[in-house]
Amino acid sequence: MKKLKLQNESFKLLVANYKEWLDILGYAETTVYNLPNHLQEFFYYLEQNTIKSINHITTKTIKDYYRELQQRANETRSGALSKSYLNKHQQALKKFKDYLQNHNHKGINIHLKSEPNPSEEKLNILTQAEIKALFNATNYSHTENRFKLRDKAMLTILYSCGLRRMEAVSLDIKDILFDKERVYVRKGKNYKERFVPINRKNADILEDYIYEARPEFYQSHLSEALFINKNGTRMHGMSFANRLQAIVQAANNNTITEKKITLHILRHSIATHLLQHNVDLETIKTFLGHTSLESTQIYVHLLKTIGNE
Repeated sequence: MKKLKLQNESFKLLVANYKEWLDILGYAETTVYNLPNHLQEFFYYLEQNTIKSINHITTKTIKDYYRELQQRANETRSGALSKSYLNKHQQALKKFKDYLQNHNHKGINIHLKSEPNPSEEKLNILTQAEIKALFNATNYSHTENRFKLRDKAMLTILYSCGLRRMEAVSLDIKDILFDKERVYVRKGKNYKERFVPINRKNADILEDYIYEARPEFYQSHLSEALFINKNGTRMHGMSFANRLQAIVQAANNNTITEKKITLHILRHSIATHLLQHNVDLETIKTFLGHTSLESTQIYVHLLKTIGNE
């Protein structure tokens, strides 16, 4: 169904915050895109039934909405909505319940039986030992040394510095401030700038890449980009993702492979590890470039969840 326009300002805000929450948790881009759209469909249904607040949502509201979904015609093929699509709507509502509870709301009652073949994603983070294994794997992730050093620098930026994918893509050489032991993030989320600290070990990795490996790439002197490809032009997000998978393969670790990690999981992992080392939330907030402390507090809940497993 095409995206439906909401009138209720509180519903609009909830959809936006829910999307940011999913993004922070490190879910796949398709999930971060689709689940908020499904939630928006639900809110549109509420508006059409003169329900103006989430506090007025009842079990009957949820069941009536889901019954309507089951009867809706499929816009791309004949018949009804697929079981998988219905499960995605369920997932959107269940995750929204989690979102509300994590933000000091009692949540909403959802008593829906999953359709056959559910496909809800599992959220994973890497342990510190697994992160170390990935760094070690960069010694075997390519046949050429320049690529191996680039892989290690990439892990340093995405994990050790906690940058988002597009922040890493947008980095220029001049943004690595060795004298100040900082990385300057020029194109952060919502165009917010920030400085991220780097320790001596991380600086050494970046220096090895910049001064030893990077000059070996074709026409590297013509580009200001920190990360360049074999053609001498700026690496894009998909190239980062492909290199991460090459590193995972080189690690030859079944546990890491089964987690099906993404670039964002690296950022998610460093945030969790900082909490495990008792770094205060305000410092982590600044480190990650969050606009509010509320976003950072998500990791507190996740750390408790991990501790209970």
